[in-house]
Amino acid sequence: MKRKLIPGVWIMLSAALCCAFAAQAQPVLFEQPLSPRIANYDIDVRLQPDNRTLKASQVLTWHNKTNTTITELQFHLYLNAFRNSESTFMKSSGGTHRGNTISRNGWGFIEVDRIALASGADVTAKMEYIQPDDDNEHDKTVFRLPLDKPLRPGQSIQLNMDFTAKLPTPPFARTGAKEEYLFVGQWFPKIGVHVDGKWNCHQFHENSEFFADYGVYNVHITVPEENIVGATGIEVEVKDNGDGTKTHFYHAEDVHDFAWTTSPEFVEVKGKAQDVEIRVLMQPDHAYQGERHLQAAITAVEYHQNWYGDYPYPNLTVVDPRRGASGSGGMEYPTLITAGTSYGVPEGVRVVELVIIHEFGHNYWYHLLASNEFEESWMDEGINTYTEIQIMNDAYGPIGDSFDVFGLKINDLQIQRGQYINVADVDPMVRRAWDYYSGSSYGVNSYAKPGVVLTTLQNYLGNEKMLEVMRTYVERWRFKHPKTQDFIDVANEVAGEDLTWFFDQAFFSNAVVDYSVDAVFTRQVRDGRGFDFNLSVDEEATTGAADDSVQATDGANGDAENNDADVKDEEKENQKMYYSGVNIRRLGDFHFPVEVELAFDDGEKIRETWDGRELWKKFRYTKPAKLVSATVDPDHKIIIDINYTNNSRAVDAPSAGANKLATRMLFWLQFLMDQPDFLNFLTVMPN
Repeated sequence: MKRKLIPGVWIMLSAALCCAFAAQAQPVLFEQPLSPRIANYDIDVRLQPDNRTLKASQVLTWHNKTNTTITELQFHLYLNAFRNSESTFMKSSGGTHRGNTISRNGWGFIEVDRIALASGADVTAKMEYIQPDDDNEHDKTVFRLPLDKPLRPGQSIQLNMDFTAKLPTPPFARTGAKEEYLFVGQWFPKIGVHVDGKWNCHQFHENSEFFADYGVYNVHITVPEENIVGATGIEVEVKDNGDGTKTHFYHAEDVHDFAWTTSPEFVEVKGKAQDVEIRVLMQPDHAYQGERHLQAAITAVEYHQNWYGDYPYPNLTVVDPRRGASGSGGMEYPTLITAGTSYGVPEGVRVVELVIIHEFGHNYWYHLLASNEFEESWMDEGINTYTEIQIMNDAYGPIGDSFDVFGLKINDLQIQRGQYINVADVDPMVRRAWDYYSGSSYGVNSYAKPGVVLTTLQNYLGNEKMLEVMRTYVERWRFKHPKTQDFIDVANEVAGEDLTWFFDQAFFSNAVVDYSVDAVFTRQVRDGRGFDFNLSVDEEATTGAADDSVQATDGANGDAENNDADVKDEEKENQKMYYSGVNIRRLGDFHFPVEVELAFDDGEKIRETWDGRELWKKFRYTKPAKLVSATVDPDHKIIIDINYTNNSRAVDAPSAGANKLATRMLFWLQFLMDQPDFLNFLTVMPN
């Protein structure tokens, strides 16, 4: 149920909130907390537009809701990833991230100017940069603050912090400024998560995102008076300061991050999806696409609420990044997402729809369920890719749900599978983000592979059962920090069976699925011959061995003009029996139950099942019809099968070769369409 308030109530609450903050009192809360509210921030930030610098102060109230006595606090300083060329992020990325390169003079940083306790005691000198992941002494994205007085379970601490932040220019790796446009993400000193008896506060790596605790945010943003602001949460008040600036006050509850954007050029488009108010901030040159962005957001909200449960926030803001600021595109924060488009994108190229559906999905898999993206990135990006696949297909499919132009129709599922099969066996899916073999392996195992793995699981369990798995997972783990095993436990419980065999292979190994039709044959069954039978030579002979992919042919008997002979030949033909068979091989290490379909020339089709565990399986038949072809996984339920071209074989060898060639040509065409260099003028890579 959403937290909706009638306008009069909003006015009264706004006034009460302003009074409360002026008096340094606790904020007025709208209703009972949905989350533990461990990390709570009151931030006052002023933009210095000439140099894209932020001057800010924050009050952090942190509650020790663990069973551990805390002797130090640890904080993220994400913007320091862009401080110099020797940070861990820059050394790994080489200054390039998802197609964007940091400009020569575009460095960003964050400097903590002062830290004081609620008593007024200055503890700035105690802060110490640490590098828990790689010992890189030049990396300043994490610091520790020892406590003079340990913080016991149930106790709280308040810190007053002043800081200066400079945004990279243009936007790079999700945040930054370009001319009049700013997107401000990961911009304040952000406390880590104390879990499992220790601090989980990783450095900012090239291939990683974020992990944080829930809380309440009250943020005052001062910008030039002509600027429009969009941010996490709800805008409570806009105050004219009389000096050419205005202060926008935003309030957000039960969120684990806060981001904002500002520009004087935004064009607003507003609408509503069920009980969620939607605000789209478009660039002027893309304003004509405002309605398209709005409809995509409505689709995203409605599908997620209908399928996966309630979105417990009253609003959503969608931001269209400025031209030249694509580094901030395709990104998610609580109640605030960025999209990405280009001028003239045709309706059939659904990059706008796909990116918005994907980014809004993060408000479930990254936000409502705050998994650790540093260590288990698949739990956000991968589950989100899976749900994106399902929504795109249902809303815009079933054929060509992502690309439907010039007669070429490509589905999101095909795109994800194409990415997966090219880096299928380099790493297991579950791994720390910076430990994958390469950036490509990180991307595939975080996005594409879990998308096709979970779609395969859906095909195994059935759509309704899989939907029950997902809804149960959301309901049980909302406003918590689930881990991979928590998802597995829910799936096992709802499915009513132990799926460990599947998850062990799919999540924790690099095994691949590849089932092949290795051989097919059919031959006429003849009367017995040899010393125990008639030794006379028959006029008909079989060519080839039993397992050859050939079929016996009949010799012509008698005079073609003799009607009696024709009748006898027809009767003889009708009495023929054929011995047919197919050999199936498991070429990959991943075993999975499979179906095999066999087609006969009388139109009959037979479906067989095999548990897929052994290295091969043979099927044999004696029937008054010839085998025409055999197909393993005829309905393509096993999306993780890395090679569809060997899934079928026909007895007629030339036909089989043509089919295989056509299949390969189609795959490579689809693969090329997915490459960034081929479609970079149409799309951005979503986070």
